[in-house]
Amino acid sequence: MDILLVDRLVPEALAWLQERYGVESRGDLAADPSALRKAVYKARAVVLPRKVVVTQEFLDFAPMLKAVARMHVGTDNTDLEACRARKVRVIQSSTANVRSNAEYLLASLLMLYRRGIGAAVNGDRHAEIRLGRELSGSVVGILGLGPTAHTLALMLHSLGARLIGYDPAVHHTAPIWARLKIQPVGLQELVANADSISVQVMYASRYQGFINDKLLAHCKPGQLWVGISRSHLYDAHAFARALNDGRIEAALLDGAESGFASRGSPLHECGNLFLTPRLGSHTREARLRASWYVAHRIHETLSEPGSAVFEPTPTGTMDLGV
Repeated sequence: MDILLVDRLVPEALAWLQERYGVESRGDLAADPSALRKAVYKARAVVLPRKVVVTQEFLDFAPMLKAVARMHVGTDNTDLEACRARKVRVIQSSTANVRSNAEYLLASLLMLYRRGIGAAVNGDRHAEIRLGRELSGSVVGILGLGPTAHTLALMLHSLGARLIGYDPAVHHTAPIWARLKIQPVGLQELVANADSISVQVMYASRYQGFINDKLLAHCKPGQLWVGISRSHLYDAHAFARALNDGRIEAALLDGAESGFASRGSPLHECGNLFLTPRLGSHTREARLRASWYVAHRIHETLSEPGSAVFEPTPTGTMDLGV
């Protein structure tokens, strides 16, 4: 076996790989770590879902491995140093989901601006008519200049919104602000002036609890929040207080970590907090782009000269042929 698929590729990309390599599809292994360790022993490349963590121990069970591929972005579930030491390439489809995430954020903003649509979609044909708002002419705060923000900015401009923005890693004089036609402002100024805020900060551990009481104290009353960033970015207690006292009218966040708003969390009873299970990246088109990217990068890796030198030795170490 050359390639072990624990995550799905689209049929076209799968067939393309099967013409060139021995491929085994075993989605069931994601929930069975012991069976996965046995299956990965002879694999030269593996495609893994988000919940499977790659550690040094995992790599010890994969002596022939040359590539770890994922259909999503994010490296918190992969020990990059261990992969580098073992000369295992980490493949991620980093741009495949940009458009789909931007459309998710736009749809979320529109849904919150016109809340009555959600009631009708949920089957309530006689829901109370709610006075909505228009994106045109409103001020949208762009928190984080990740790639998704670039596409979202174009969409929002076309609808007549005015954009202000902040990114903790991008200086306010950087030319990217002018190119995207986003007015750079301070963080407190962002939340004080925006009618709605879109959060797509590229998460790092130093940003844990970044959205806290100190920041939310400056919220413009009745603000709307949407986001695709990791939920560790939010101080749950501070966010719950802002949702409950009217500073934030409603929030729709994608892909919150387990426990973020579960029973026992201060956010559990917030009826104006809506969570979706990583829907932003789940479109047919994004899946197609990600699948072909992963397939081509795996082929590129396995077809390199000397790709067959990763053989297990009696001591359990690898002969790298160098």
